[in-house]
Amino acid sequence: MHFDLQTLIKTFGYPLVWGIVFAESGLLVGFLLPGDSLLFIAGFICSLAKTGLDIRVMAFGCFVFAVVGDSVGYYTGKRFGRKLFDKEDSKFFKKKHLIAAEEFFDLQGKTAIILARFMPFLRTFAPIVAGIAAMRYQTFMQYNVVGGFVWAIGLTSLGYFLGKTIPPEQIDHYLLPIVLGIMFISLAPSIFHILKAQQRTKN
Repeated sequence: MHFDLQTLIKTFGYPLVWGIVFAESGLLVGFLLPGDSLLFIAGFICSLAKTGLDIRVMAFGCFVFAVVGDSVGYYTGKRFGRKLFDKEDSKFFKKKHLIAAEEFFDLQGKTAIILARFMPFLRTFAPIVAGIAAMRYQTFMQYNVVGGFVWAIGLTSLGYFLGKTIPPEQIDHYLLPIVLGIMFISLAPSIFHILKAQQRTKN
């Protein structure tokens, strides 16, 4: 997948990356998108010569669209509230992810808005749960901005600086393991949390 992302990002540039970041943060289908690896690869591509992509523009845009996306998720939860729990499962919506996000939110409190940024599935549903729980929007935005900054700026910058460090002829040897490592690190907390929640349900 990382080679496909490289090609797509080089072809469509900022709008593609920012659109995916927004969709993953603000739309119910966002959990299907490759957020963490996307940000890393976007930063990595900005480090390459002749791409025409500026890391400062890329990172700032990702931050803005991440914050806006979470705000949309918040208002989705506030507007539709508990009706989402009555929604039938479909290919693009699984109620279990919303329930897992609610449990994570109850466990971690306000910091769930920040922590969920680095956890697929929860990243999409945490702001929705914050809206359902009627968290004050000013409070939500404080955590939303912090989480969006650390996630968007941090991962794109990591990709950029590693791209500047790795010799061009060795890029293919390092990029795939790094992307796979990021995907594993991102998925592991979500899987652990879901399994733990299922265990508590059984008990």
